[in-house]
Amino acid sequence: MDTSVAVVREIERRRVELVMAIDDWVMRSVPQHRLGATLHTETVGAVIDRLAESSVRAHHALMTLNAHDDLLHNAWHHLAELADAYDDLVRDVMAGRRRLPEW
Repeated sequence: MDTSVAVVREIERRRVELVMAIDDWVMRSVPQHRLGATLHTETVGAVIDRLAESSVRAHHALMTLNAHDDLLHNAWHHLAELADAYDDLVRDVMAGRRRLPEW
């Protein structure tokens, strides 16, 4: 097996482990309000994984693209939107307005 393929597989395996560890911690540590709370479509671990991926893309764009490139601005805008959505999710879960899926 090509070493780059092995590295990618190891990164993916570790990402899955981290998402599961985050979700396990959230389920054990954060009270879930079941009555009246709408279900969110993703776990907190999945949201954090998407944030991390978006952050890598935005930083890569910053290092490789011209400052006026639309792709650079779009990458940072996407990251900011995900960060805002994460903040909203945490606030809503803690207030009992949203509940998280159990995987």
